[in-house]
This record gives sequence, C-alpha cells and structure tokens, in this order.
Amino acid sequence: MKILTFIIPALLAACLLASCGNSSTPNPNQTAPLKAVHVNPYKPGTYAHFRGQKAYPRNYGVWKNQDILARTDATNASIRIDISDQRAYLMNGTDLAMDYPVATGRSEFPTPTGNYRVLEKIKEEKRSSTYGKIYDAEGKLINANADSRKDPIPEGGKYVGAAMPYWMRITWDGIGMHKGNVPRRPASHGCIRTYYKVVPTVFAKVRVGTRVSIVQ
Repeated sequence: MKILTFIIPALLAACLLASCGNSSTPNPNQTAPLKAVHVNPYKPGTYAHFRGQKAYPRNYGVWKNQDILARTDATNASIRIDISDQRAYLMNGTDLAMDYPVATGRSEFPTPTGNYRVLEKIKEEKRSSTYGKIYDAEGKLINANADSRKDPIPEGGKYVGAAMPYWMRITWDGIGMHKGNVPRRPASHGCIRTYYKVVPTVFAKVRVGTRVSIVQ
C-alpha cells in the first residue's frame, strides 16, 4: 500500500510534466490557420466591383464611366469631394462620370466643407503666394516648406511659390483644386490636390461657375 501511495502520485506528476512539455513543442504535421481572403462579390467592370476592392477608397484606382464621361462638359459638370474617403467624384447631373483620388488638407490646415463654385482657372502658370521654398543669394535651398507670411528671406535670396498647375480656385482666400502629390491621406495646406492622371480631364470638364461640394 505504501508503495502504491508513492508510485501513483509520481506517475501523475510525470504525465503532467510530459503534457506541459508537448504543448509547447510545434507539431510538424499541424497546418497554420488559413488567412481570410478578400473576395469581391460584385461583377467585374461594374462600379460596385471597383468600390468592392480591398484597398478602396485609399488606393490609386480611377473609375470612369466612359459613356457618361463623354457626355460631360462645362455645361453639366459638377464635383463632389469626400474628405473622409480622400476621393472626388466628377458628376454629370446625378450620374457619376469619374471617381478619383485626391489629397485634402491635413489637420493643421483643414479643407473647408461646404458648397462652392469654380472662381478661376489657370492651366500652367499658377504658383502659391503663401507656401513654397526659400533660397539664399547663392541659390541654395534653405527652407523647403516656407510660409511667405512669416519665414524670412535672406538678403539676395528669393521665395518661390509651390507650383499648382491645372489651378481651379474655389475660394478667394487660397483654396482650390490643382495637380499635386496625392498620398493616400490628407496632406495639403487646405487645397484639393488632384491625381495627375485625371487632373487634365477634370480641368477640361469644368468652367468658372461649376459647382463644387465638399463633405467630411
């Protein structure tokens, strides 16, 4: 009886130790859990399929309804900008002509929401009077993110405003749509930077007076 009393607890302890050891040892026959695979449920070629992409809306995809886009011109176009999605929509009445990426103002310089109209169009010559670069007298760049209202220009130096081709002004205090770098996040000083692949089309389809709505 004394022998059994000693042996049984010893066997139980050995089993527990063996169990613990095995639980931390990888099983070479055990397969890794499968990762969820994104499946787009919509018909390829449709706008629903375009929006159903895994990376949408923060990708560089551009949707065009070629028939509607061909019928869109300065007499019937409008633009809607969605700050949350960092997307813009060229509309023909209530019909979508094009969905494309933009970059609006970052938190320190938010793009204002509301209803506006295109006030001015300048294709190539436009430069910012507020934001740009400052060079010294020898032409060396000394400030790559200058604010002309507060950053000093050294004697003999100069301020060069940031280029804003395809400029479409919507406020008289400096907010507009233009070609620029479009990271998939808010990044500008308040303007709506428009993707380089589509900005010529947008510029051609609007006129002074075209409606622009901006929503959060």
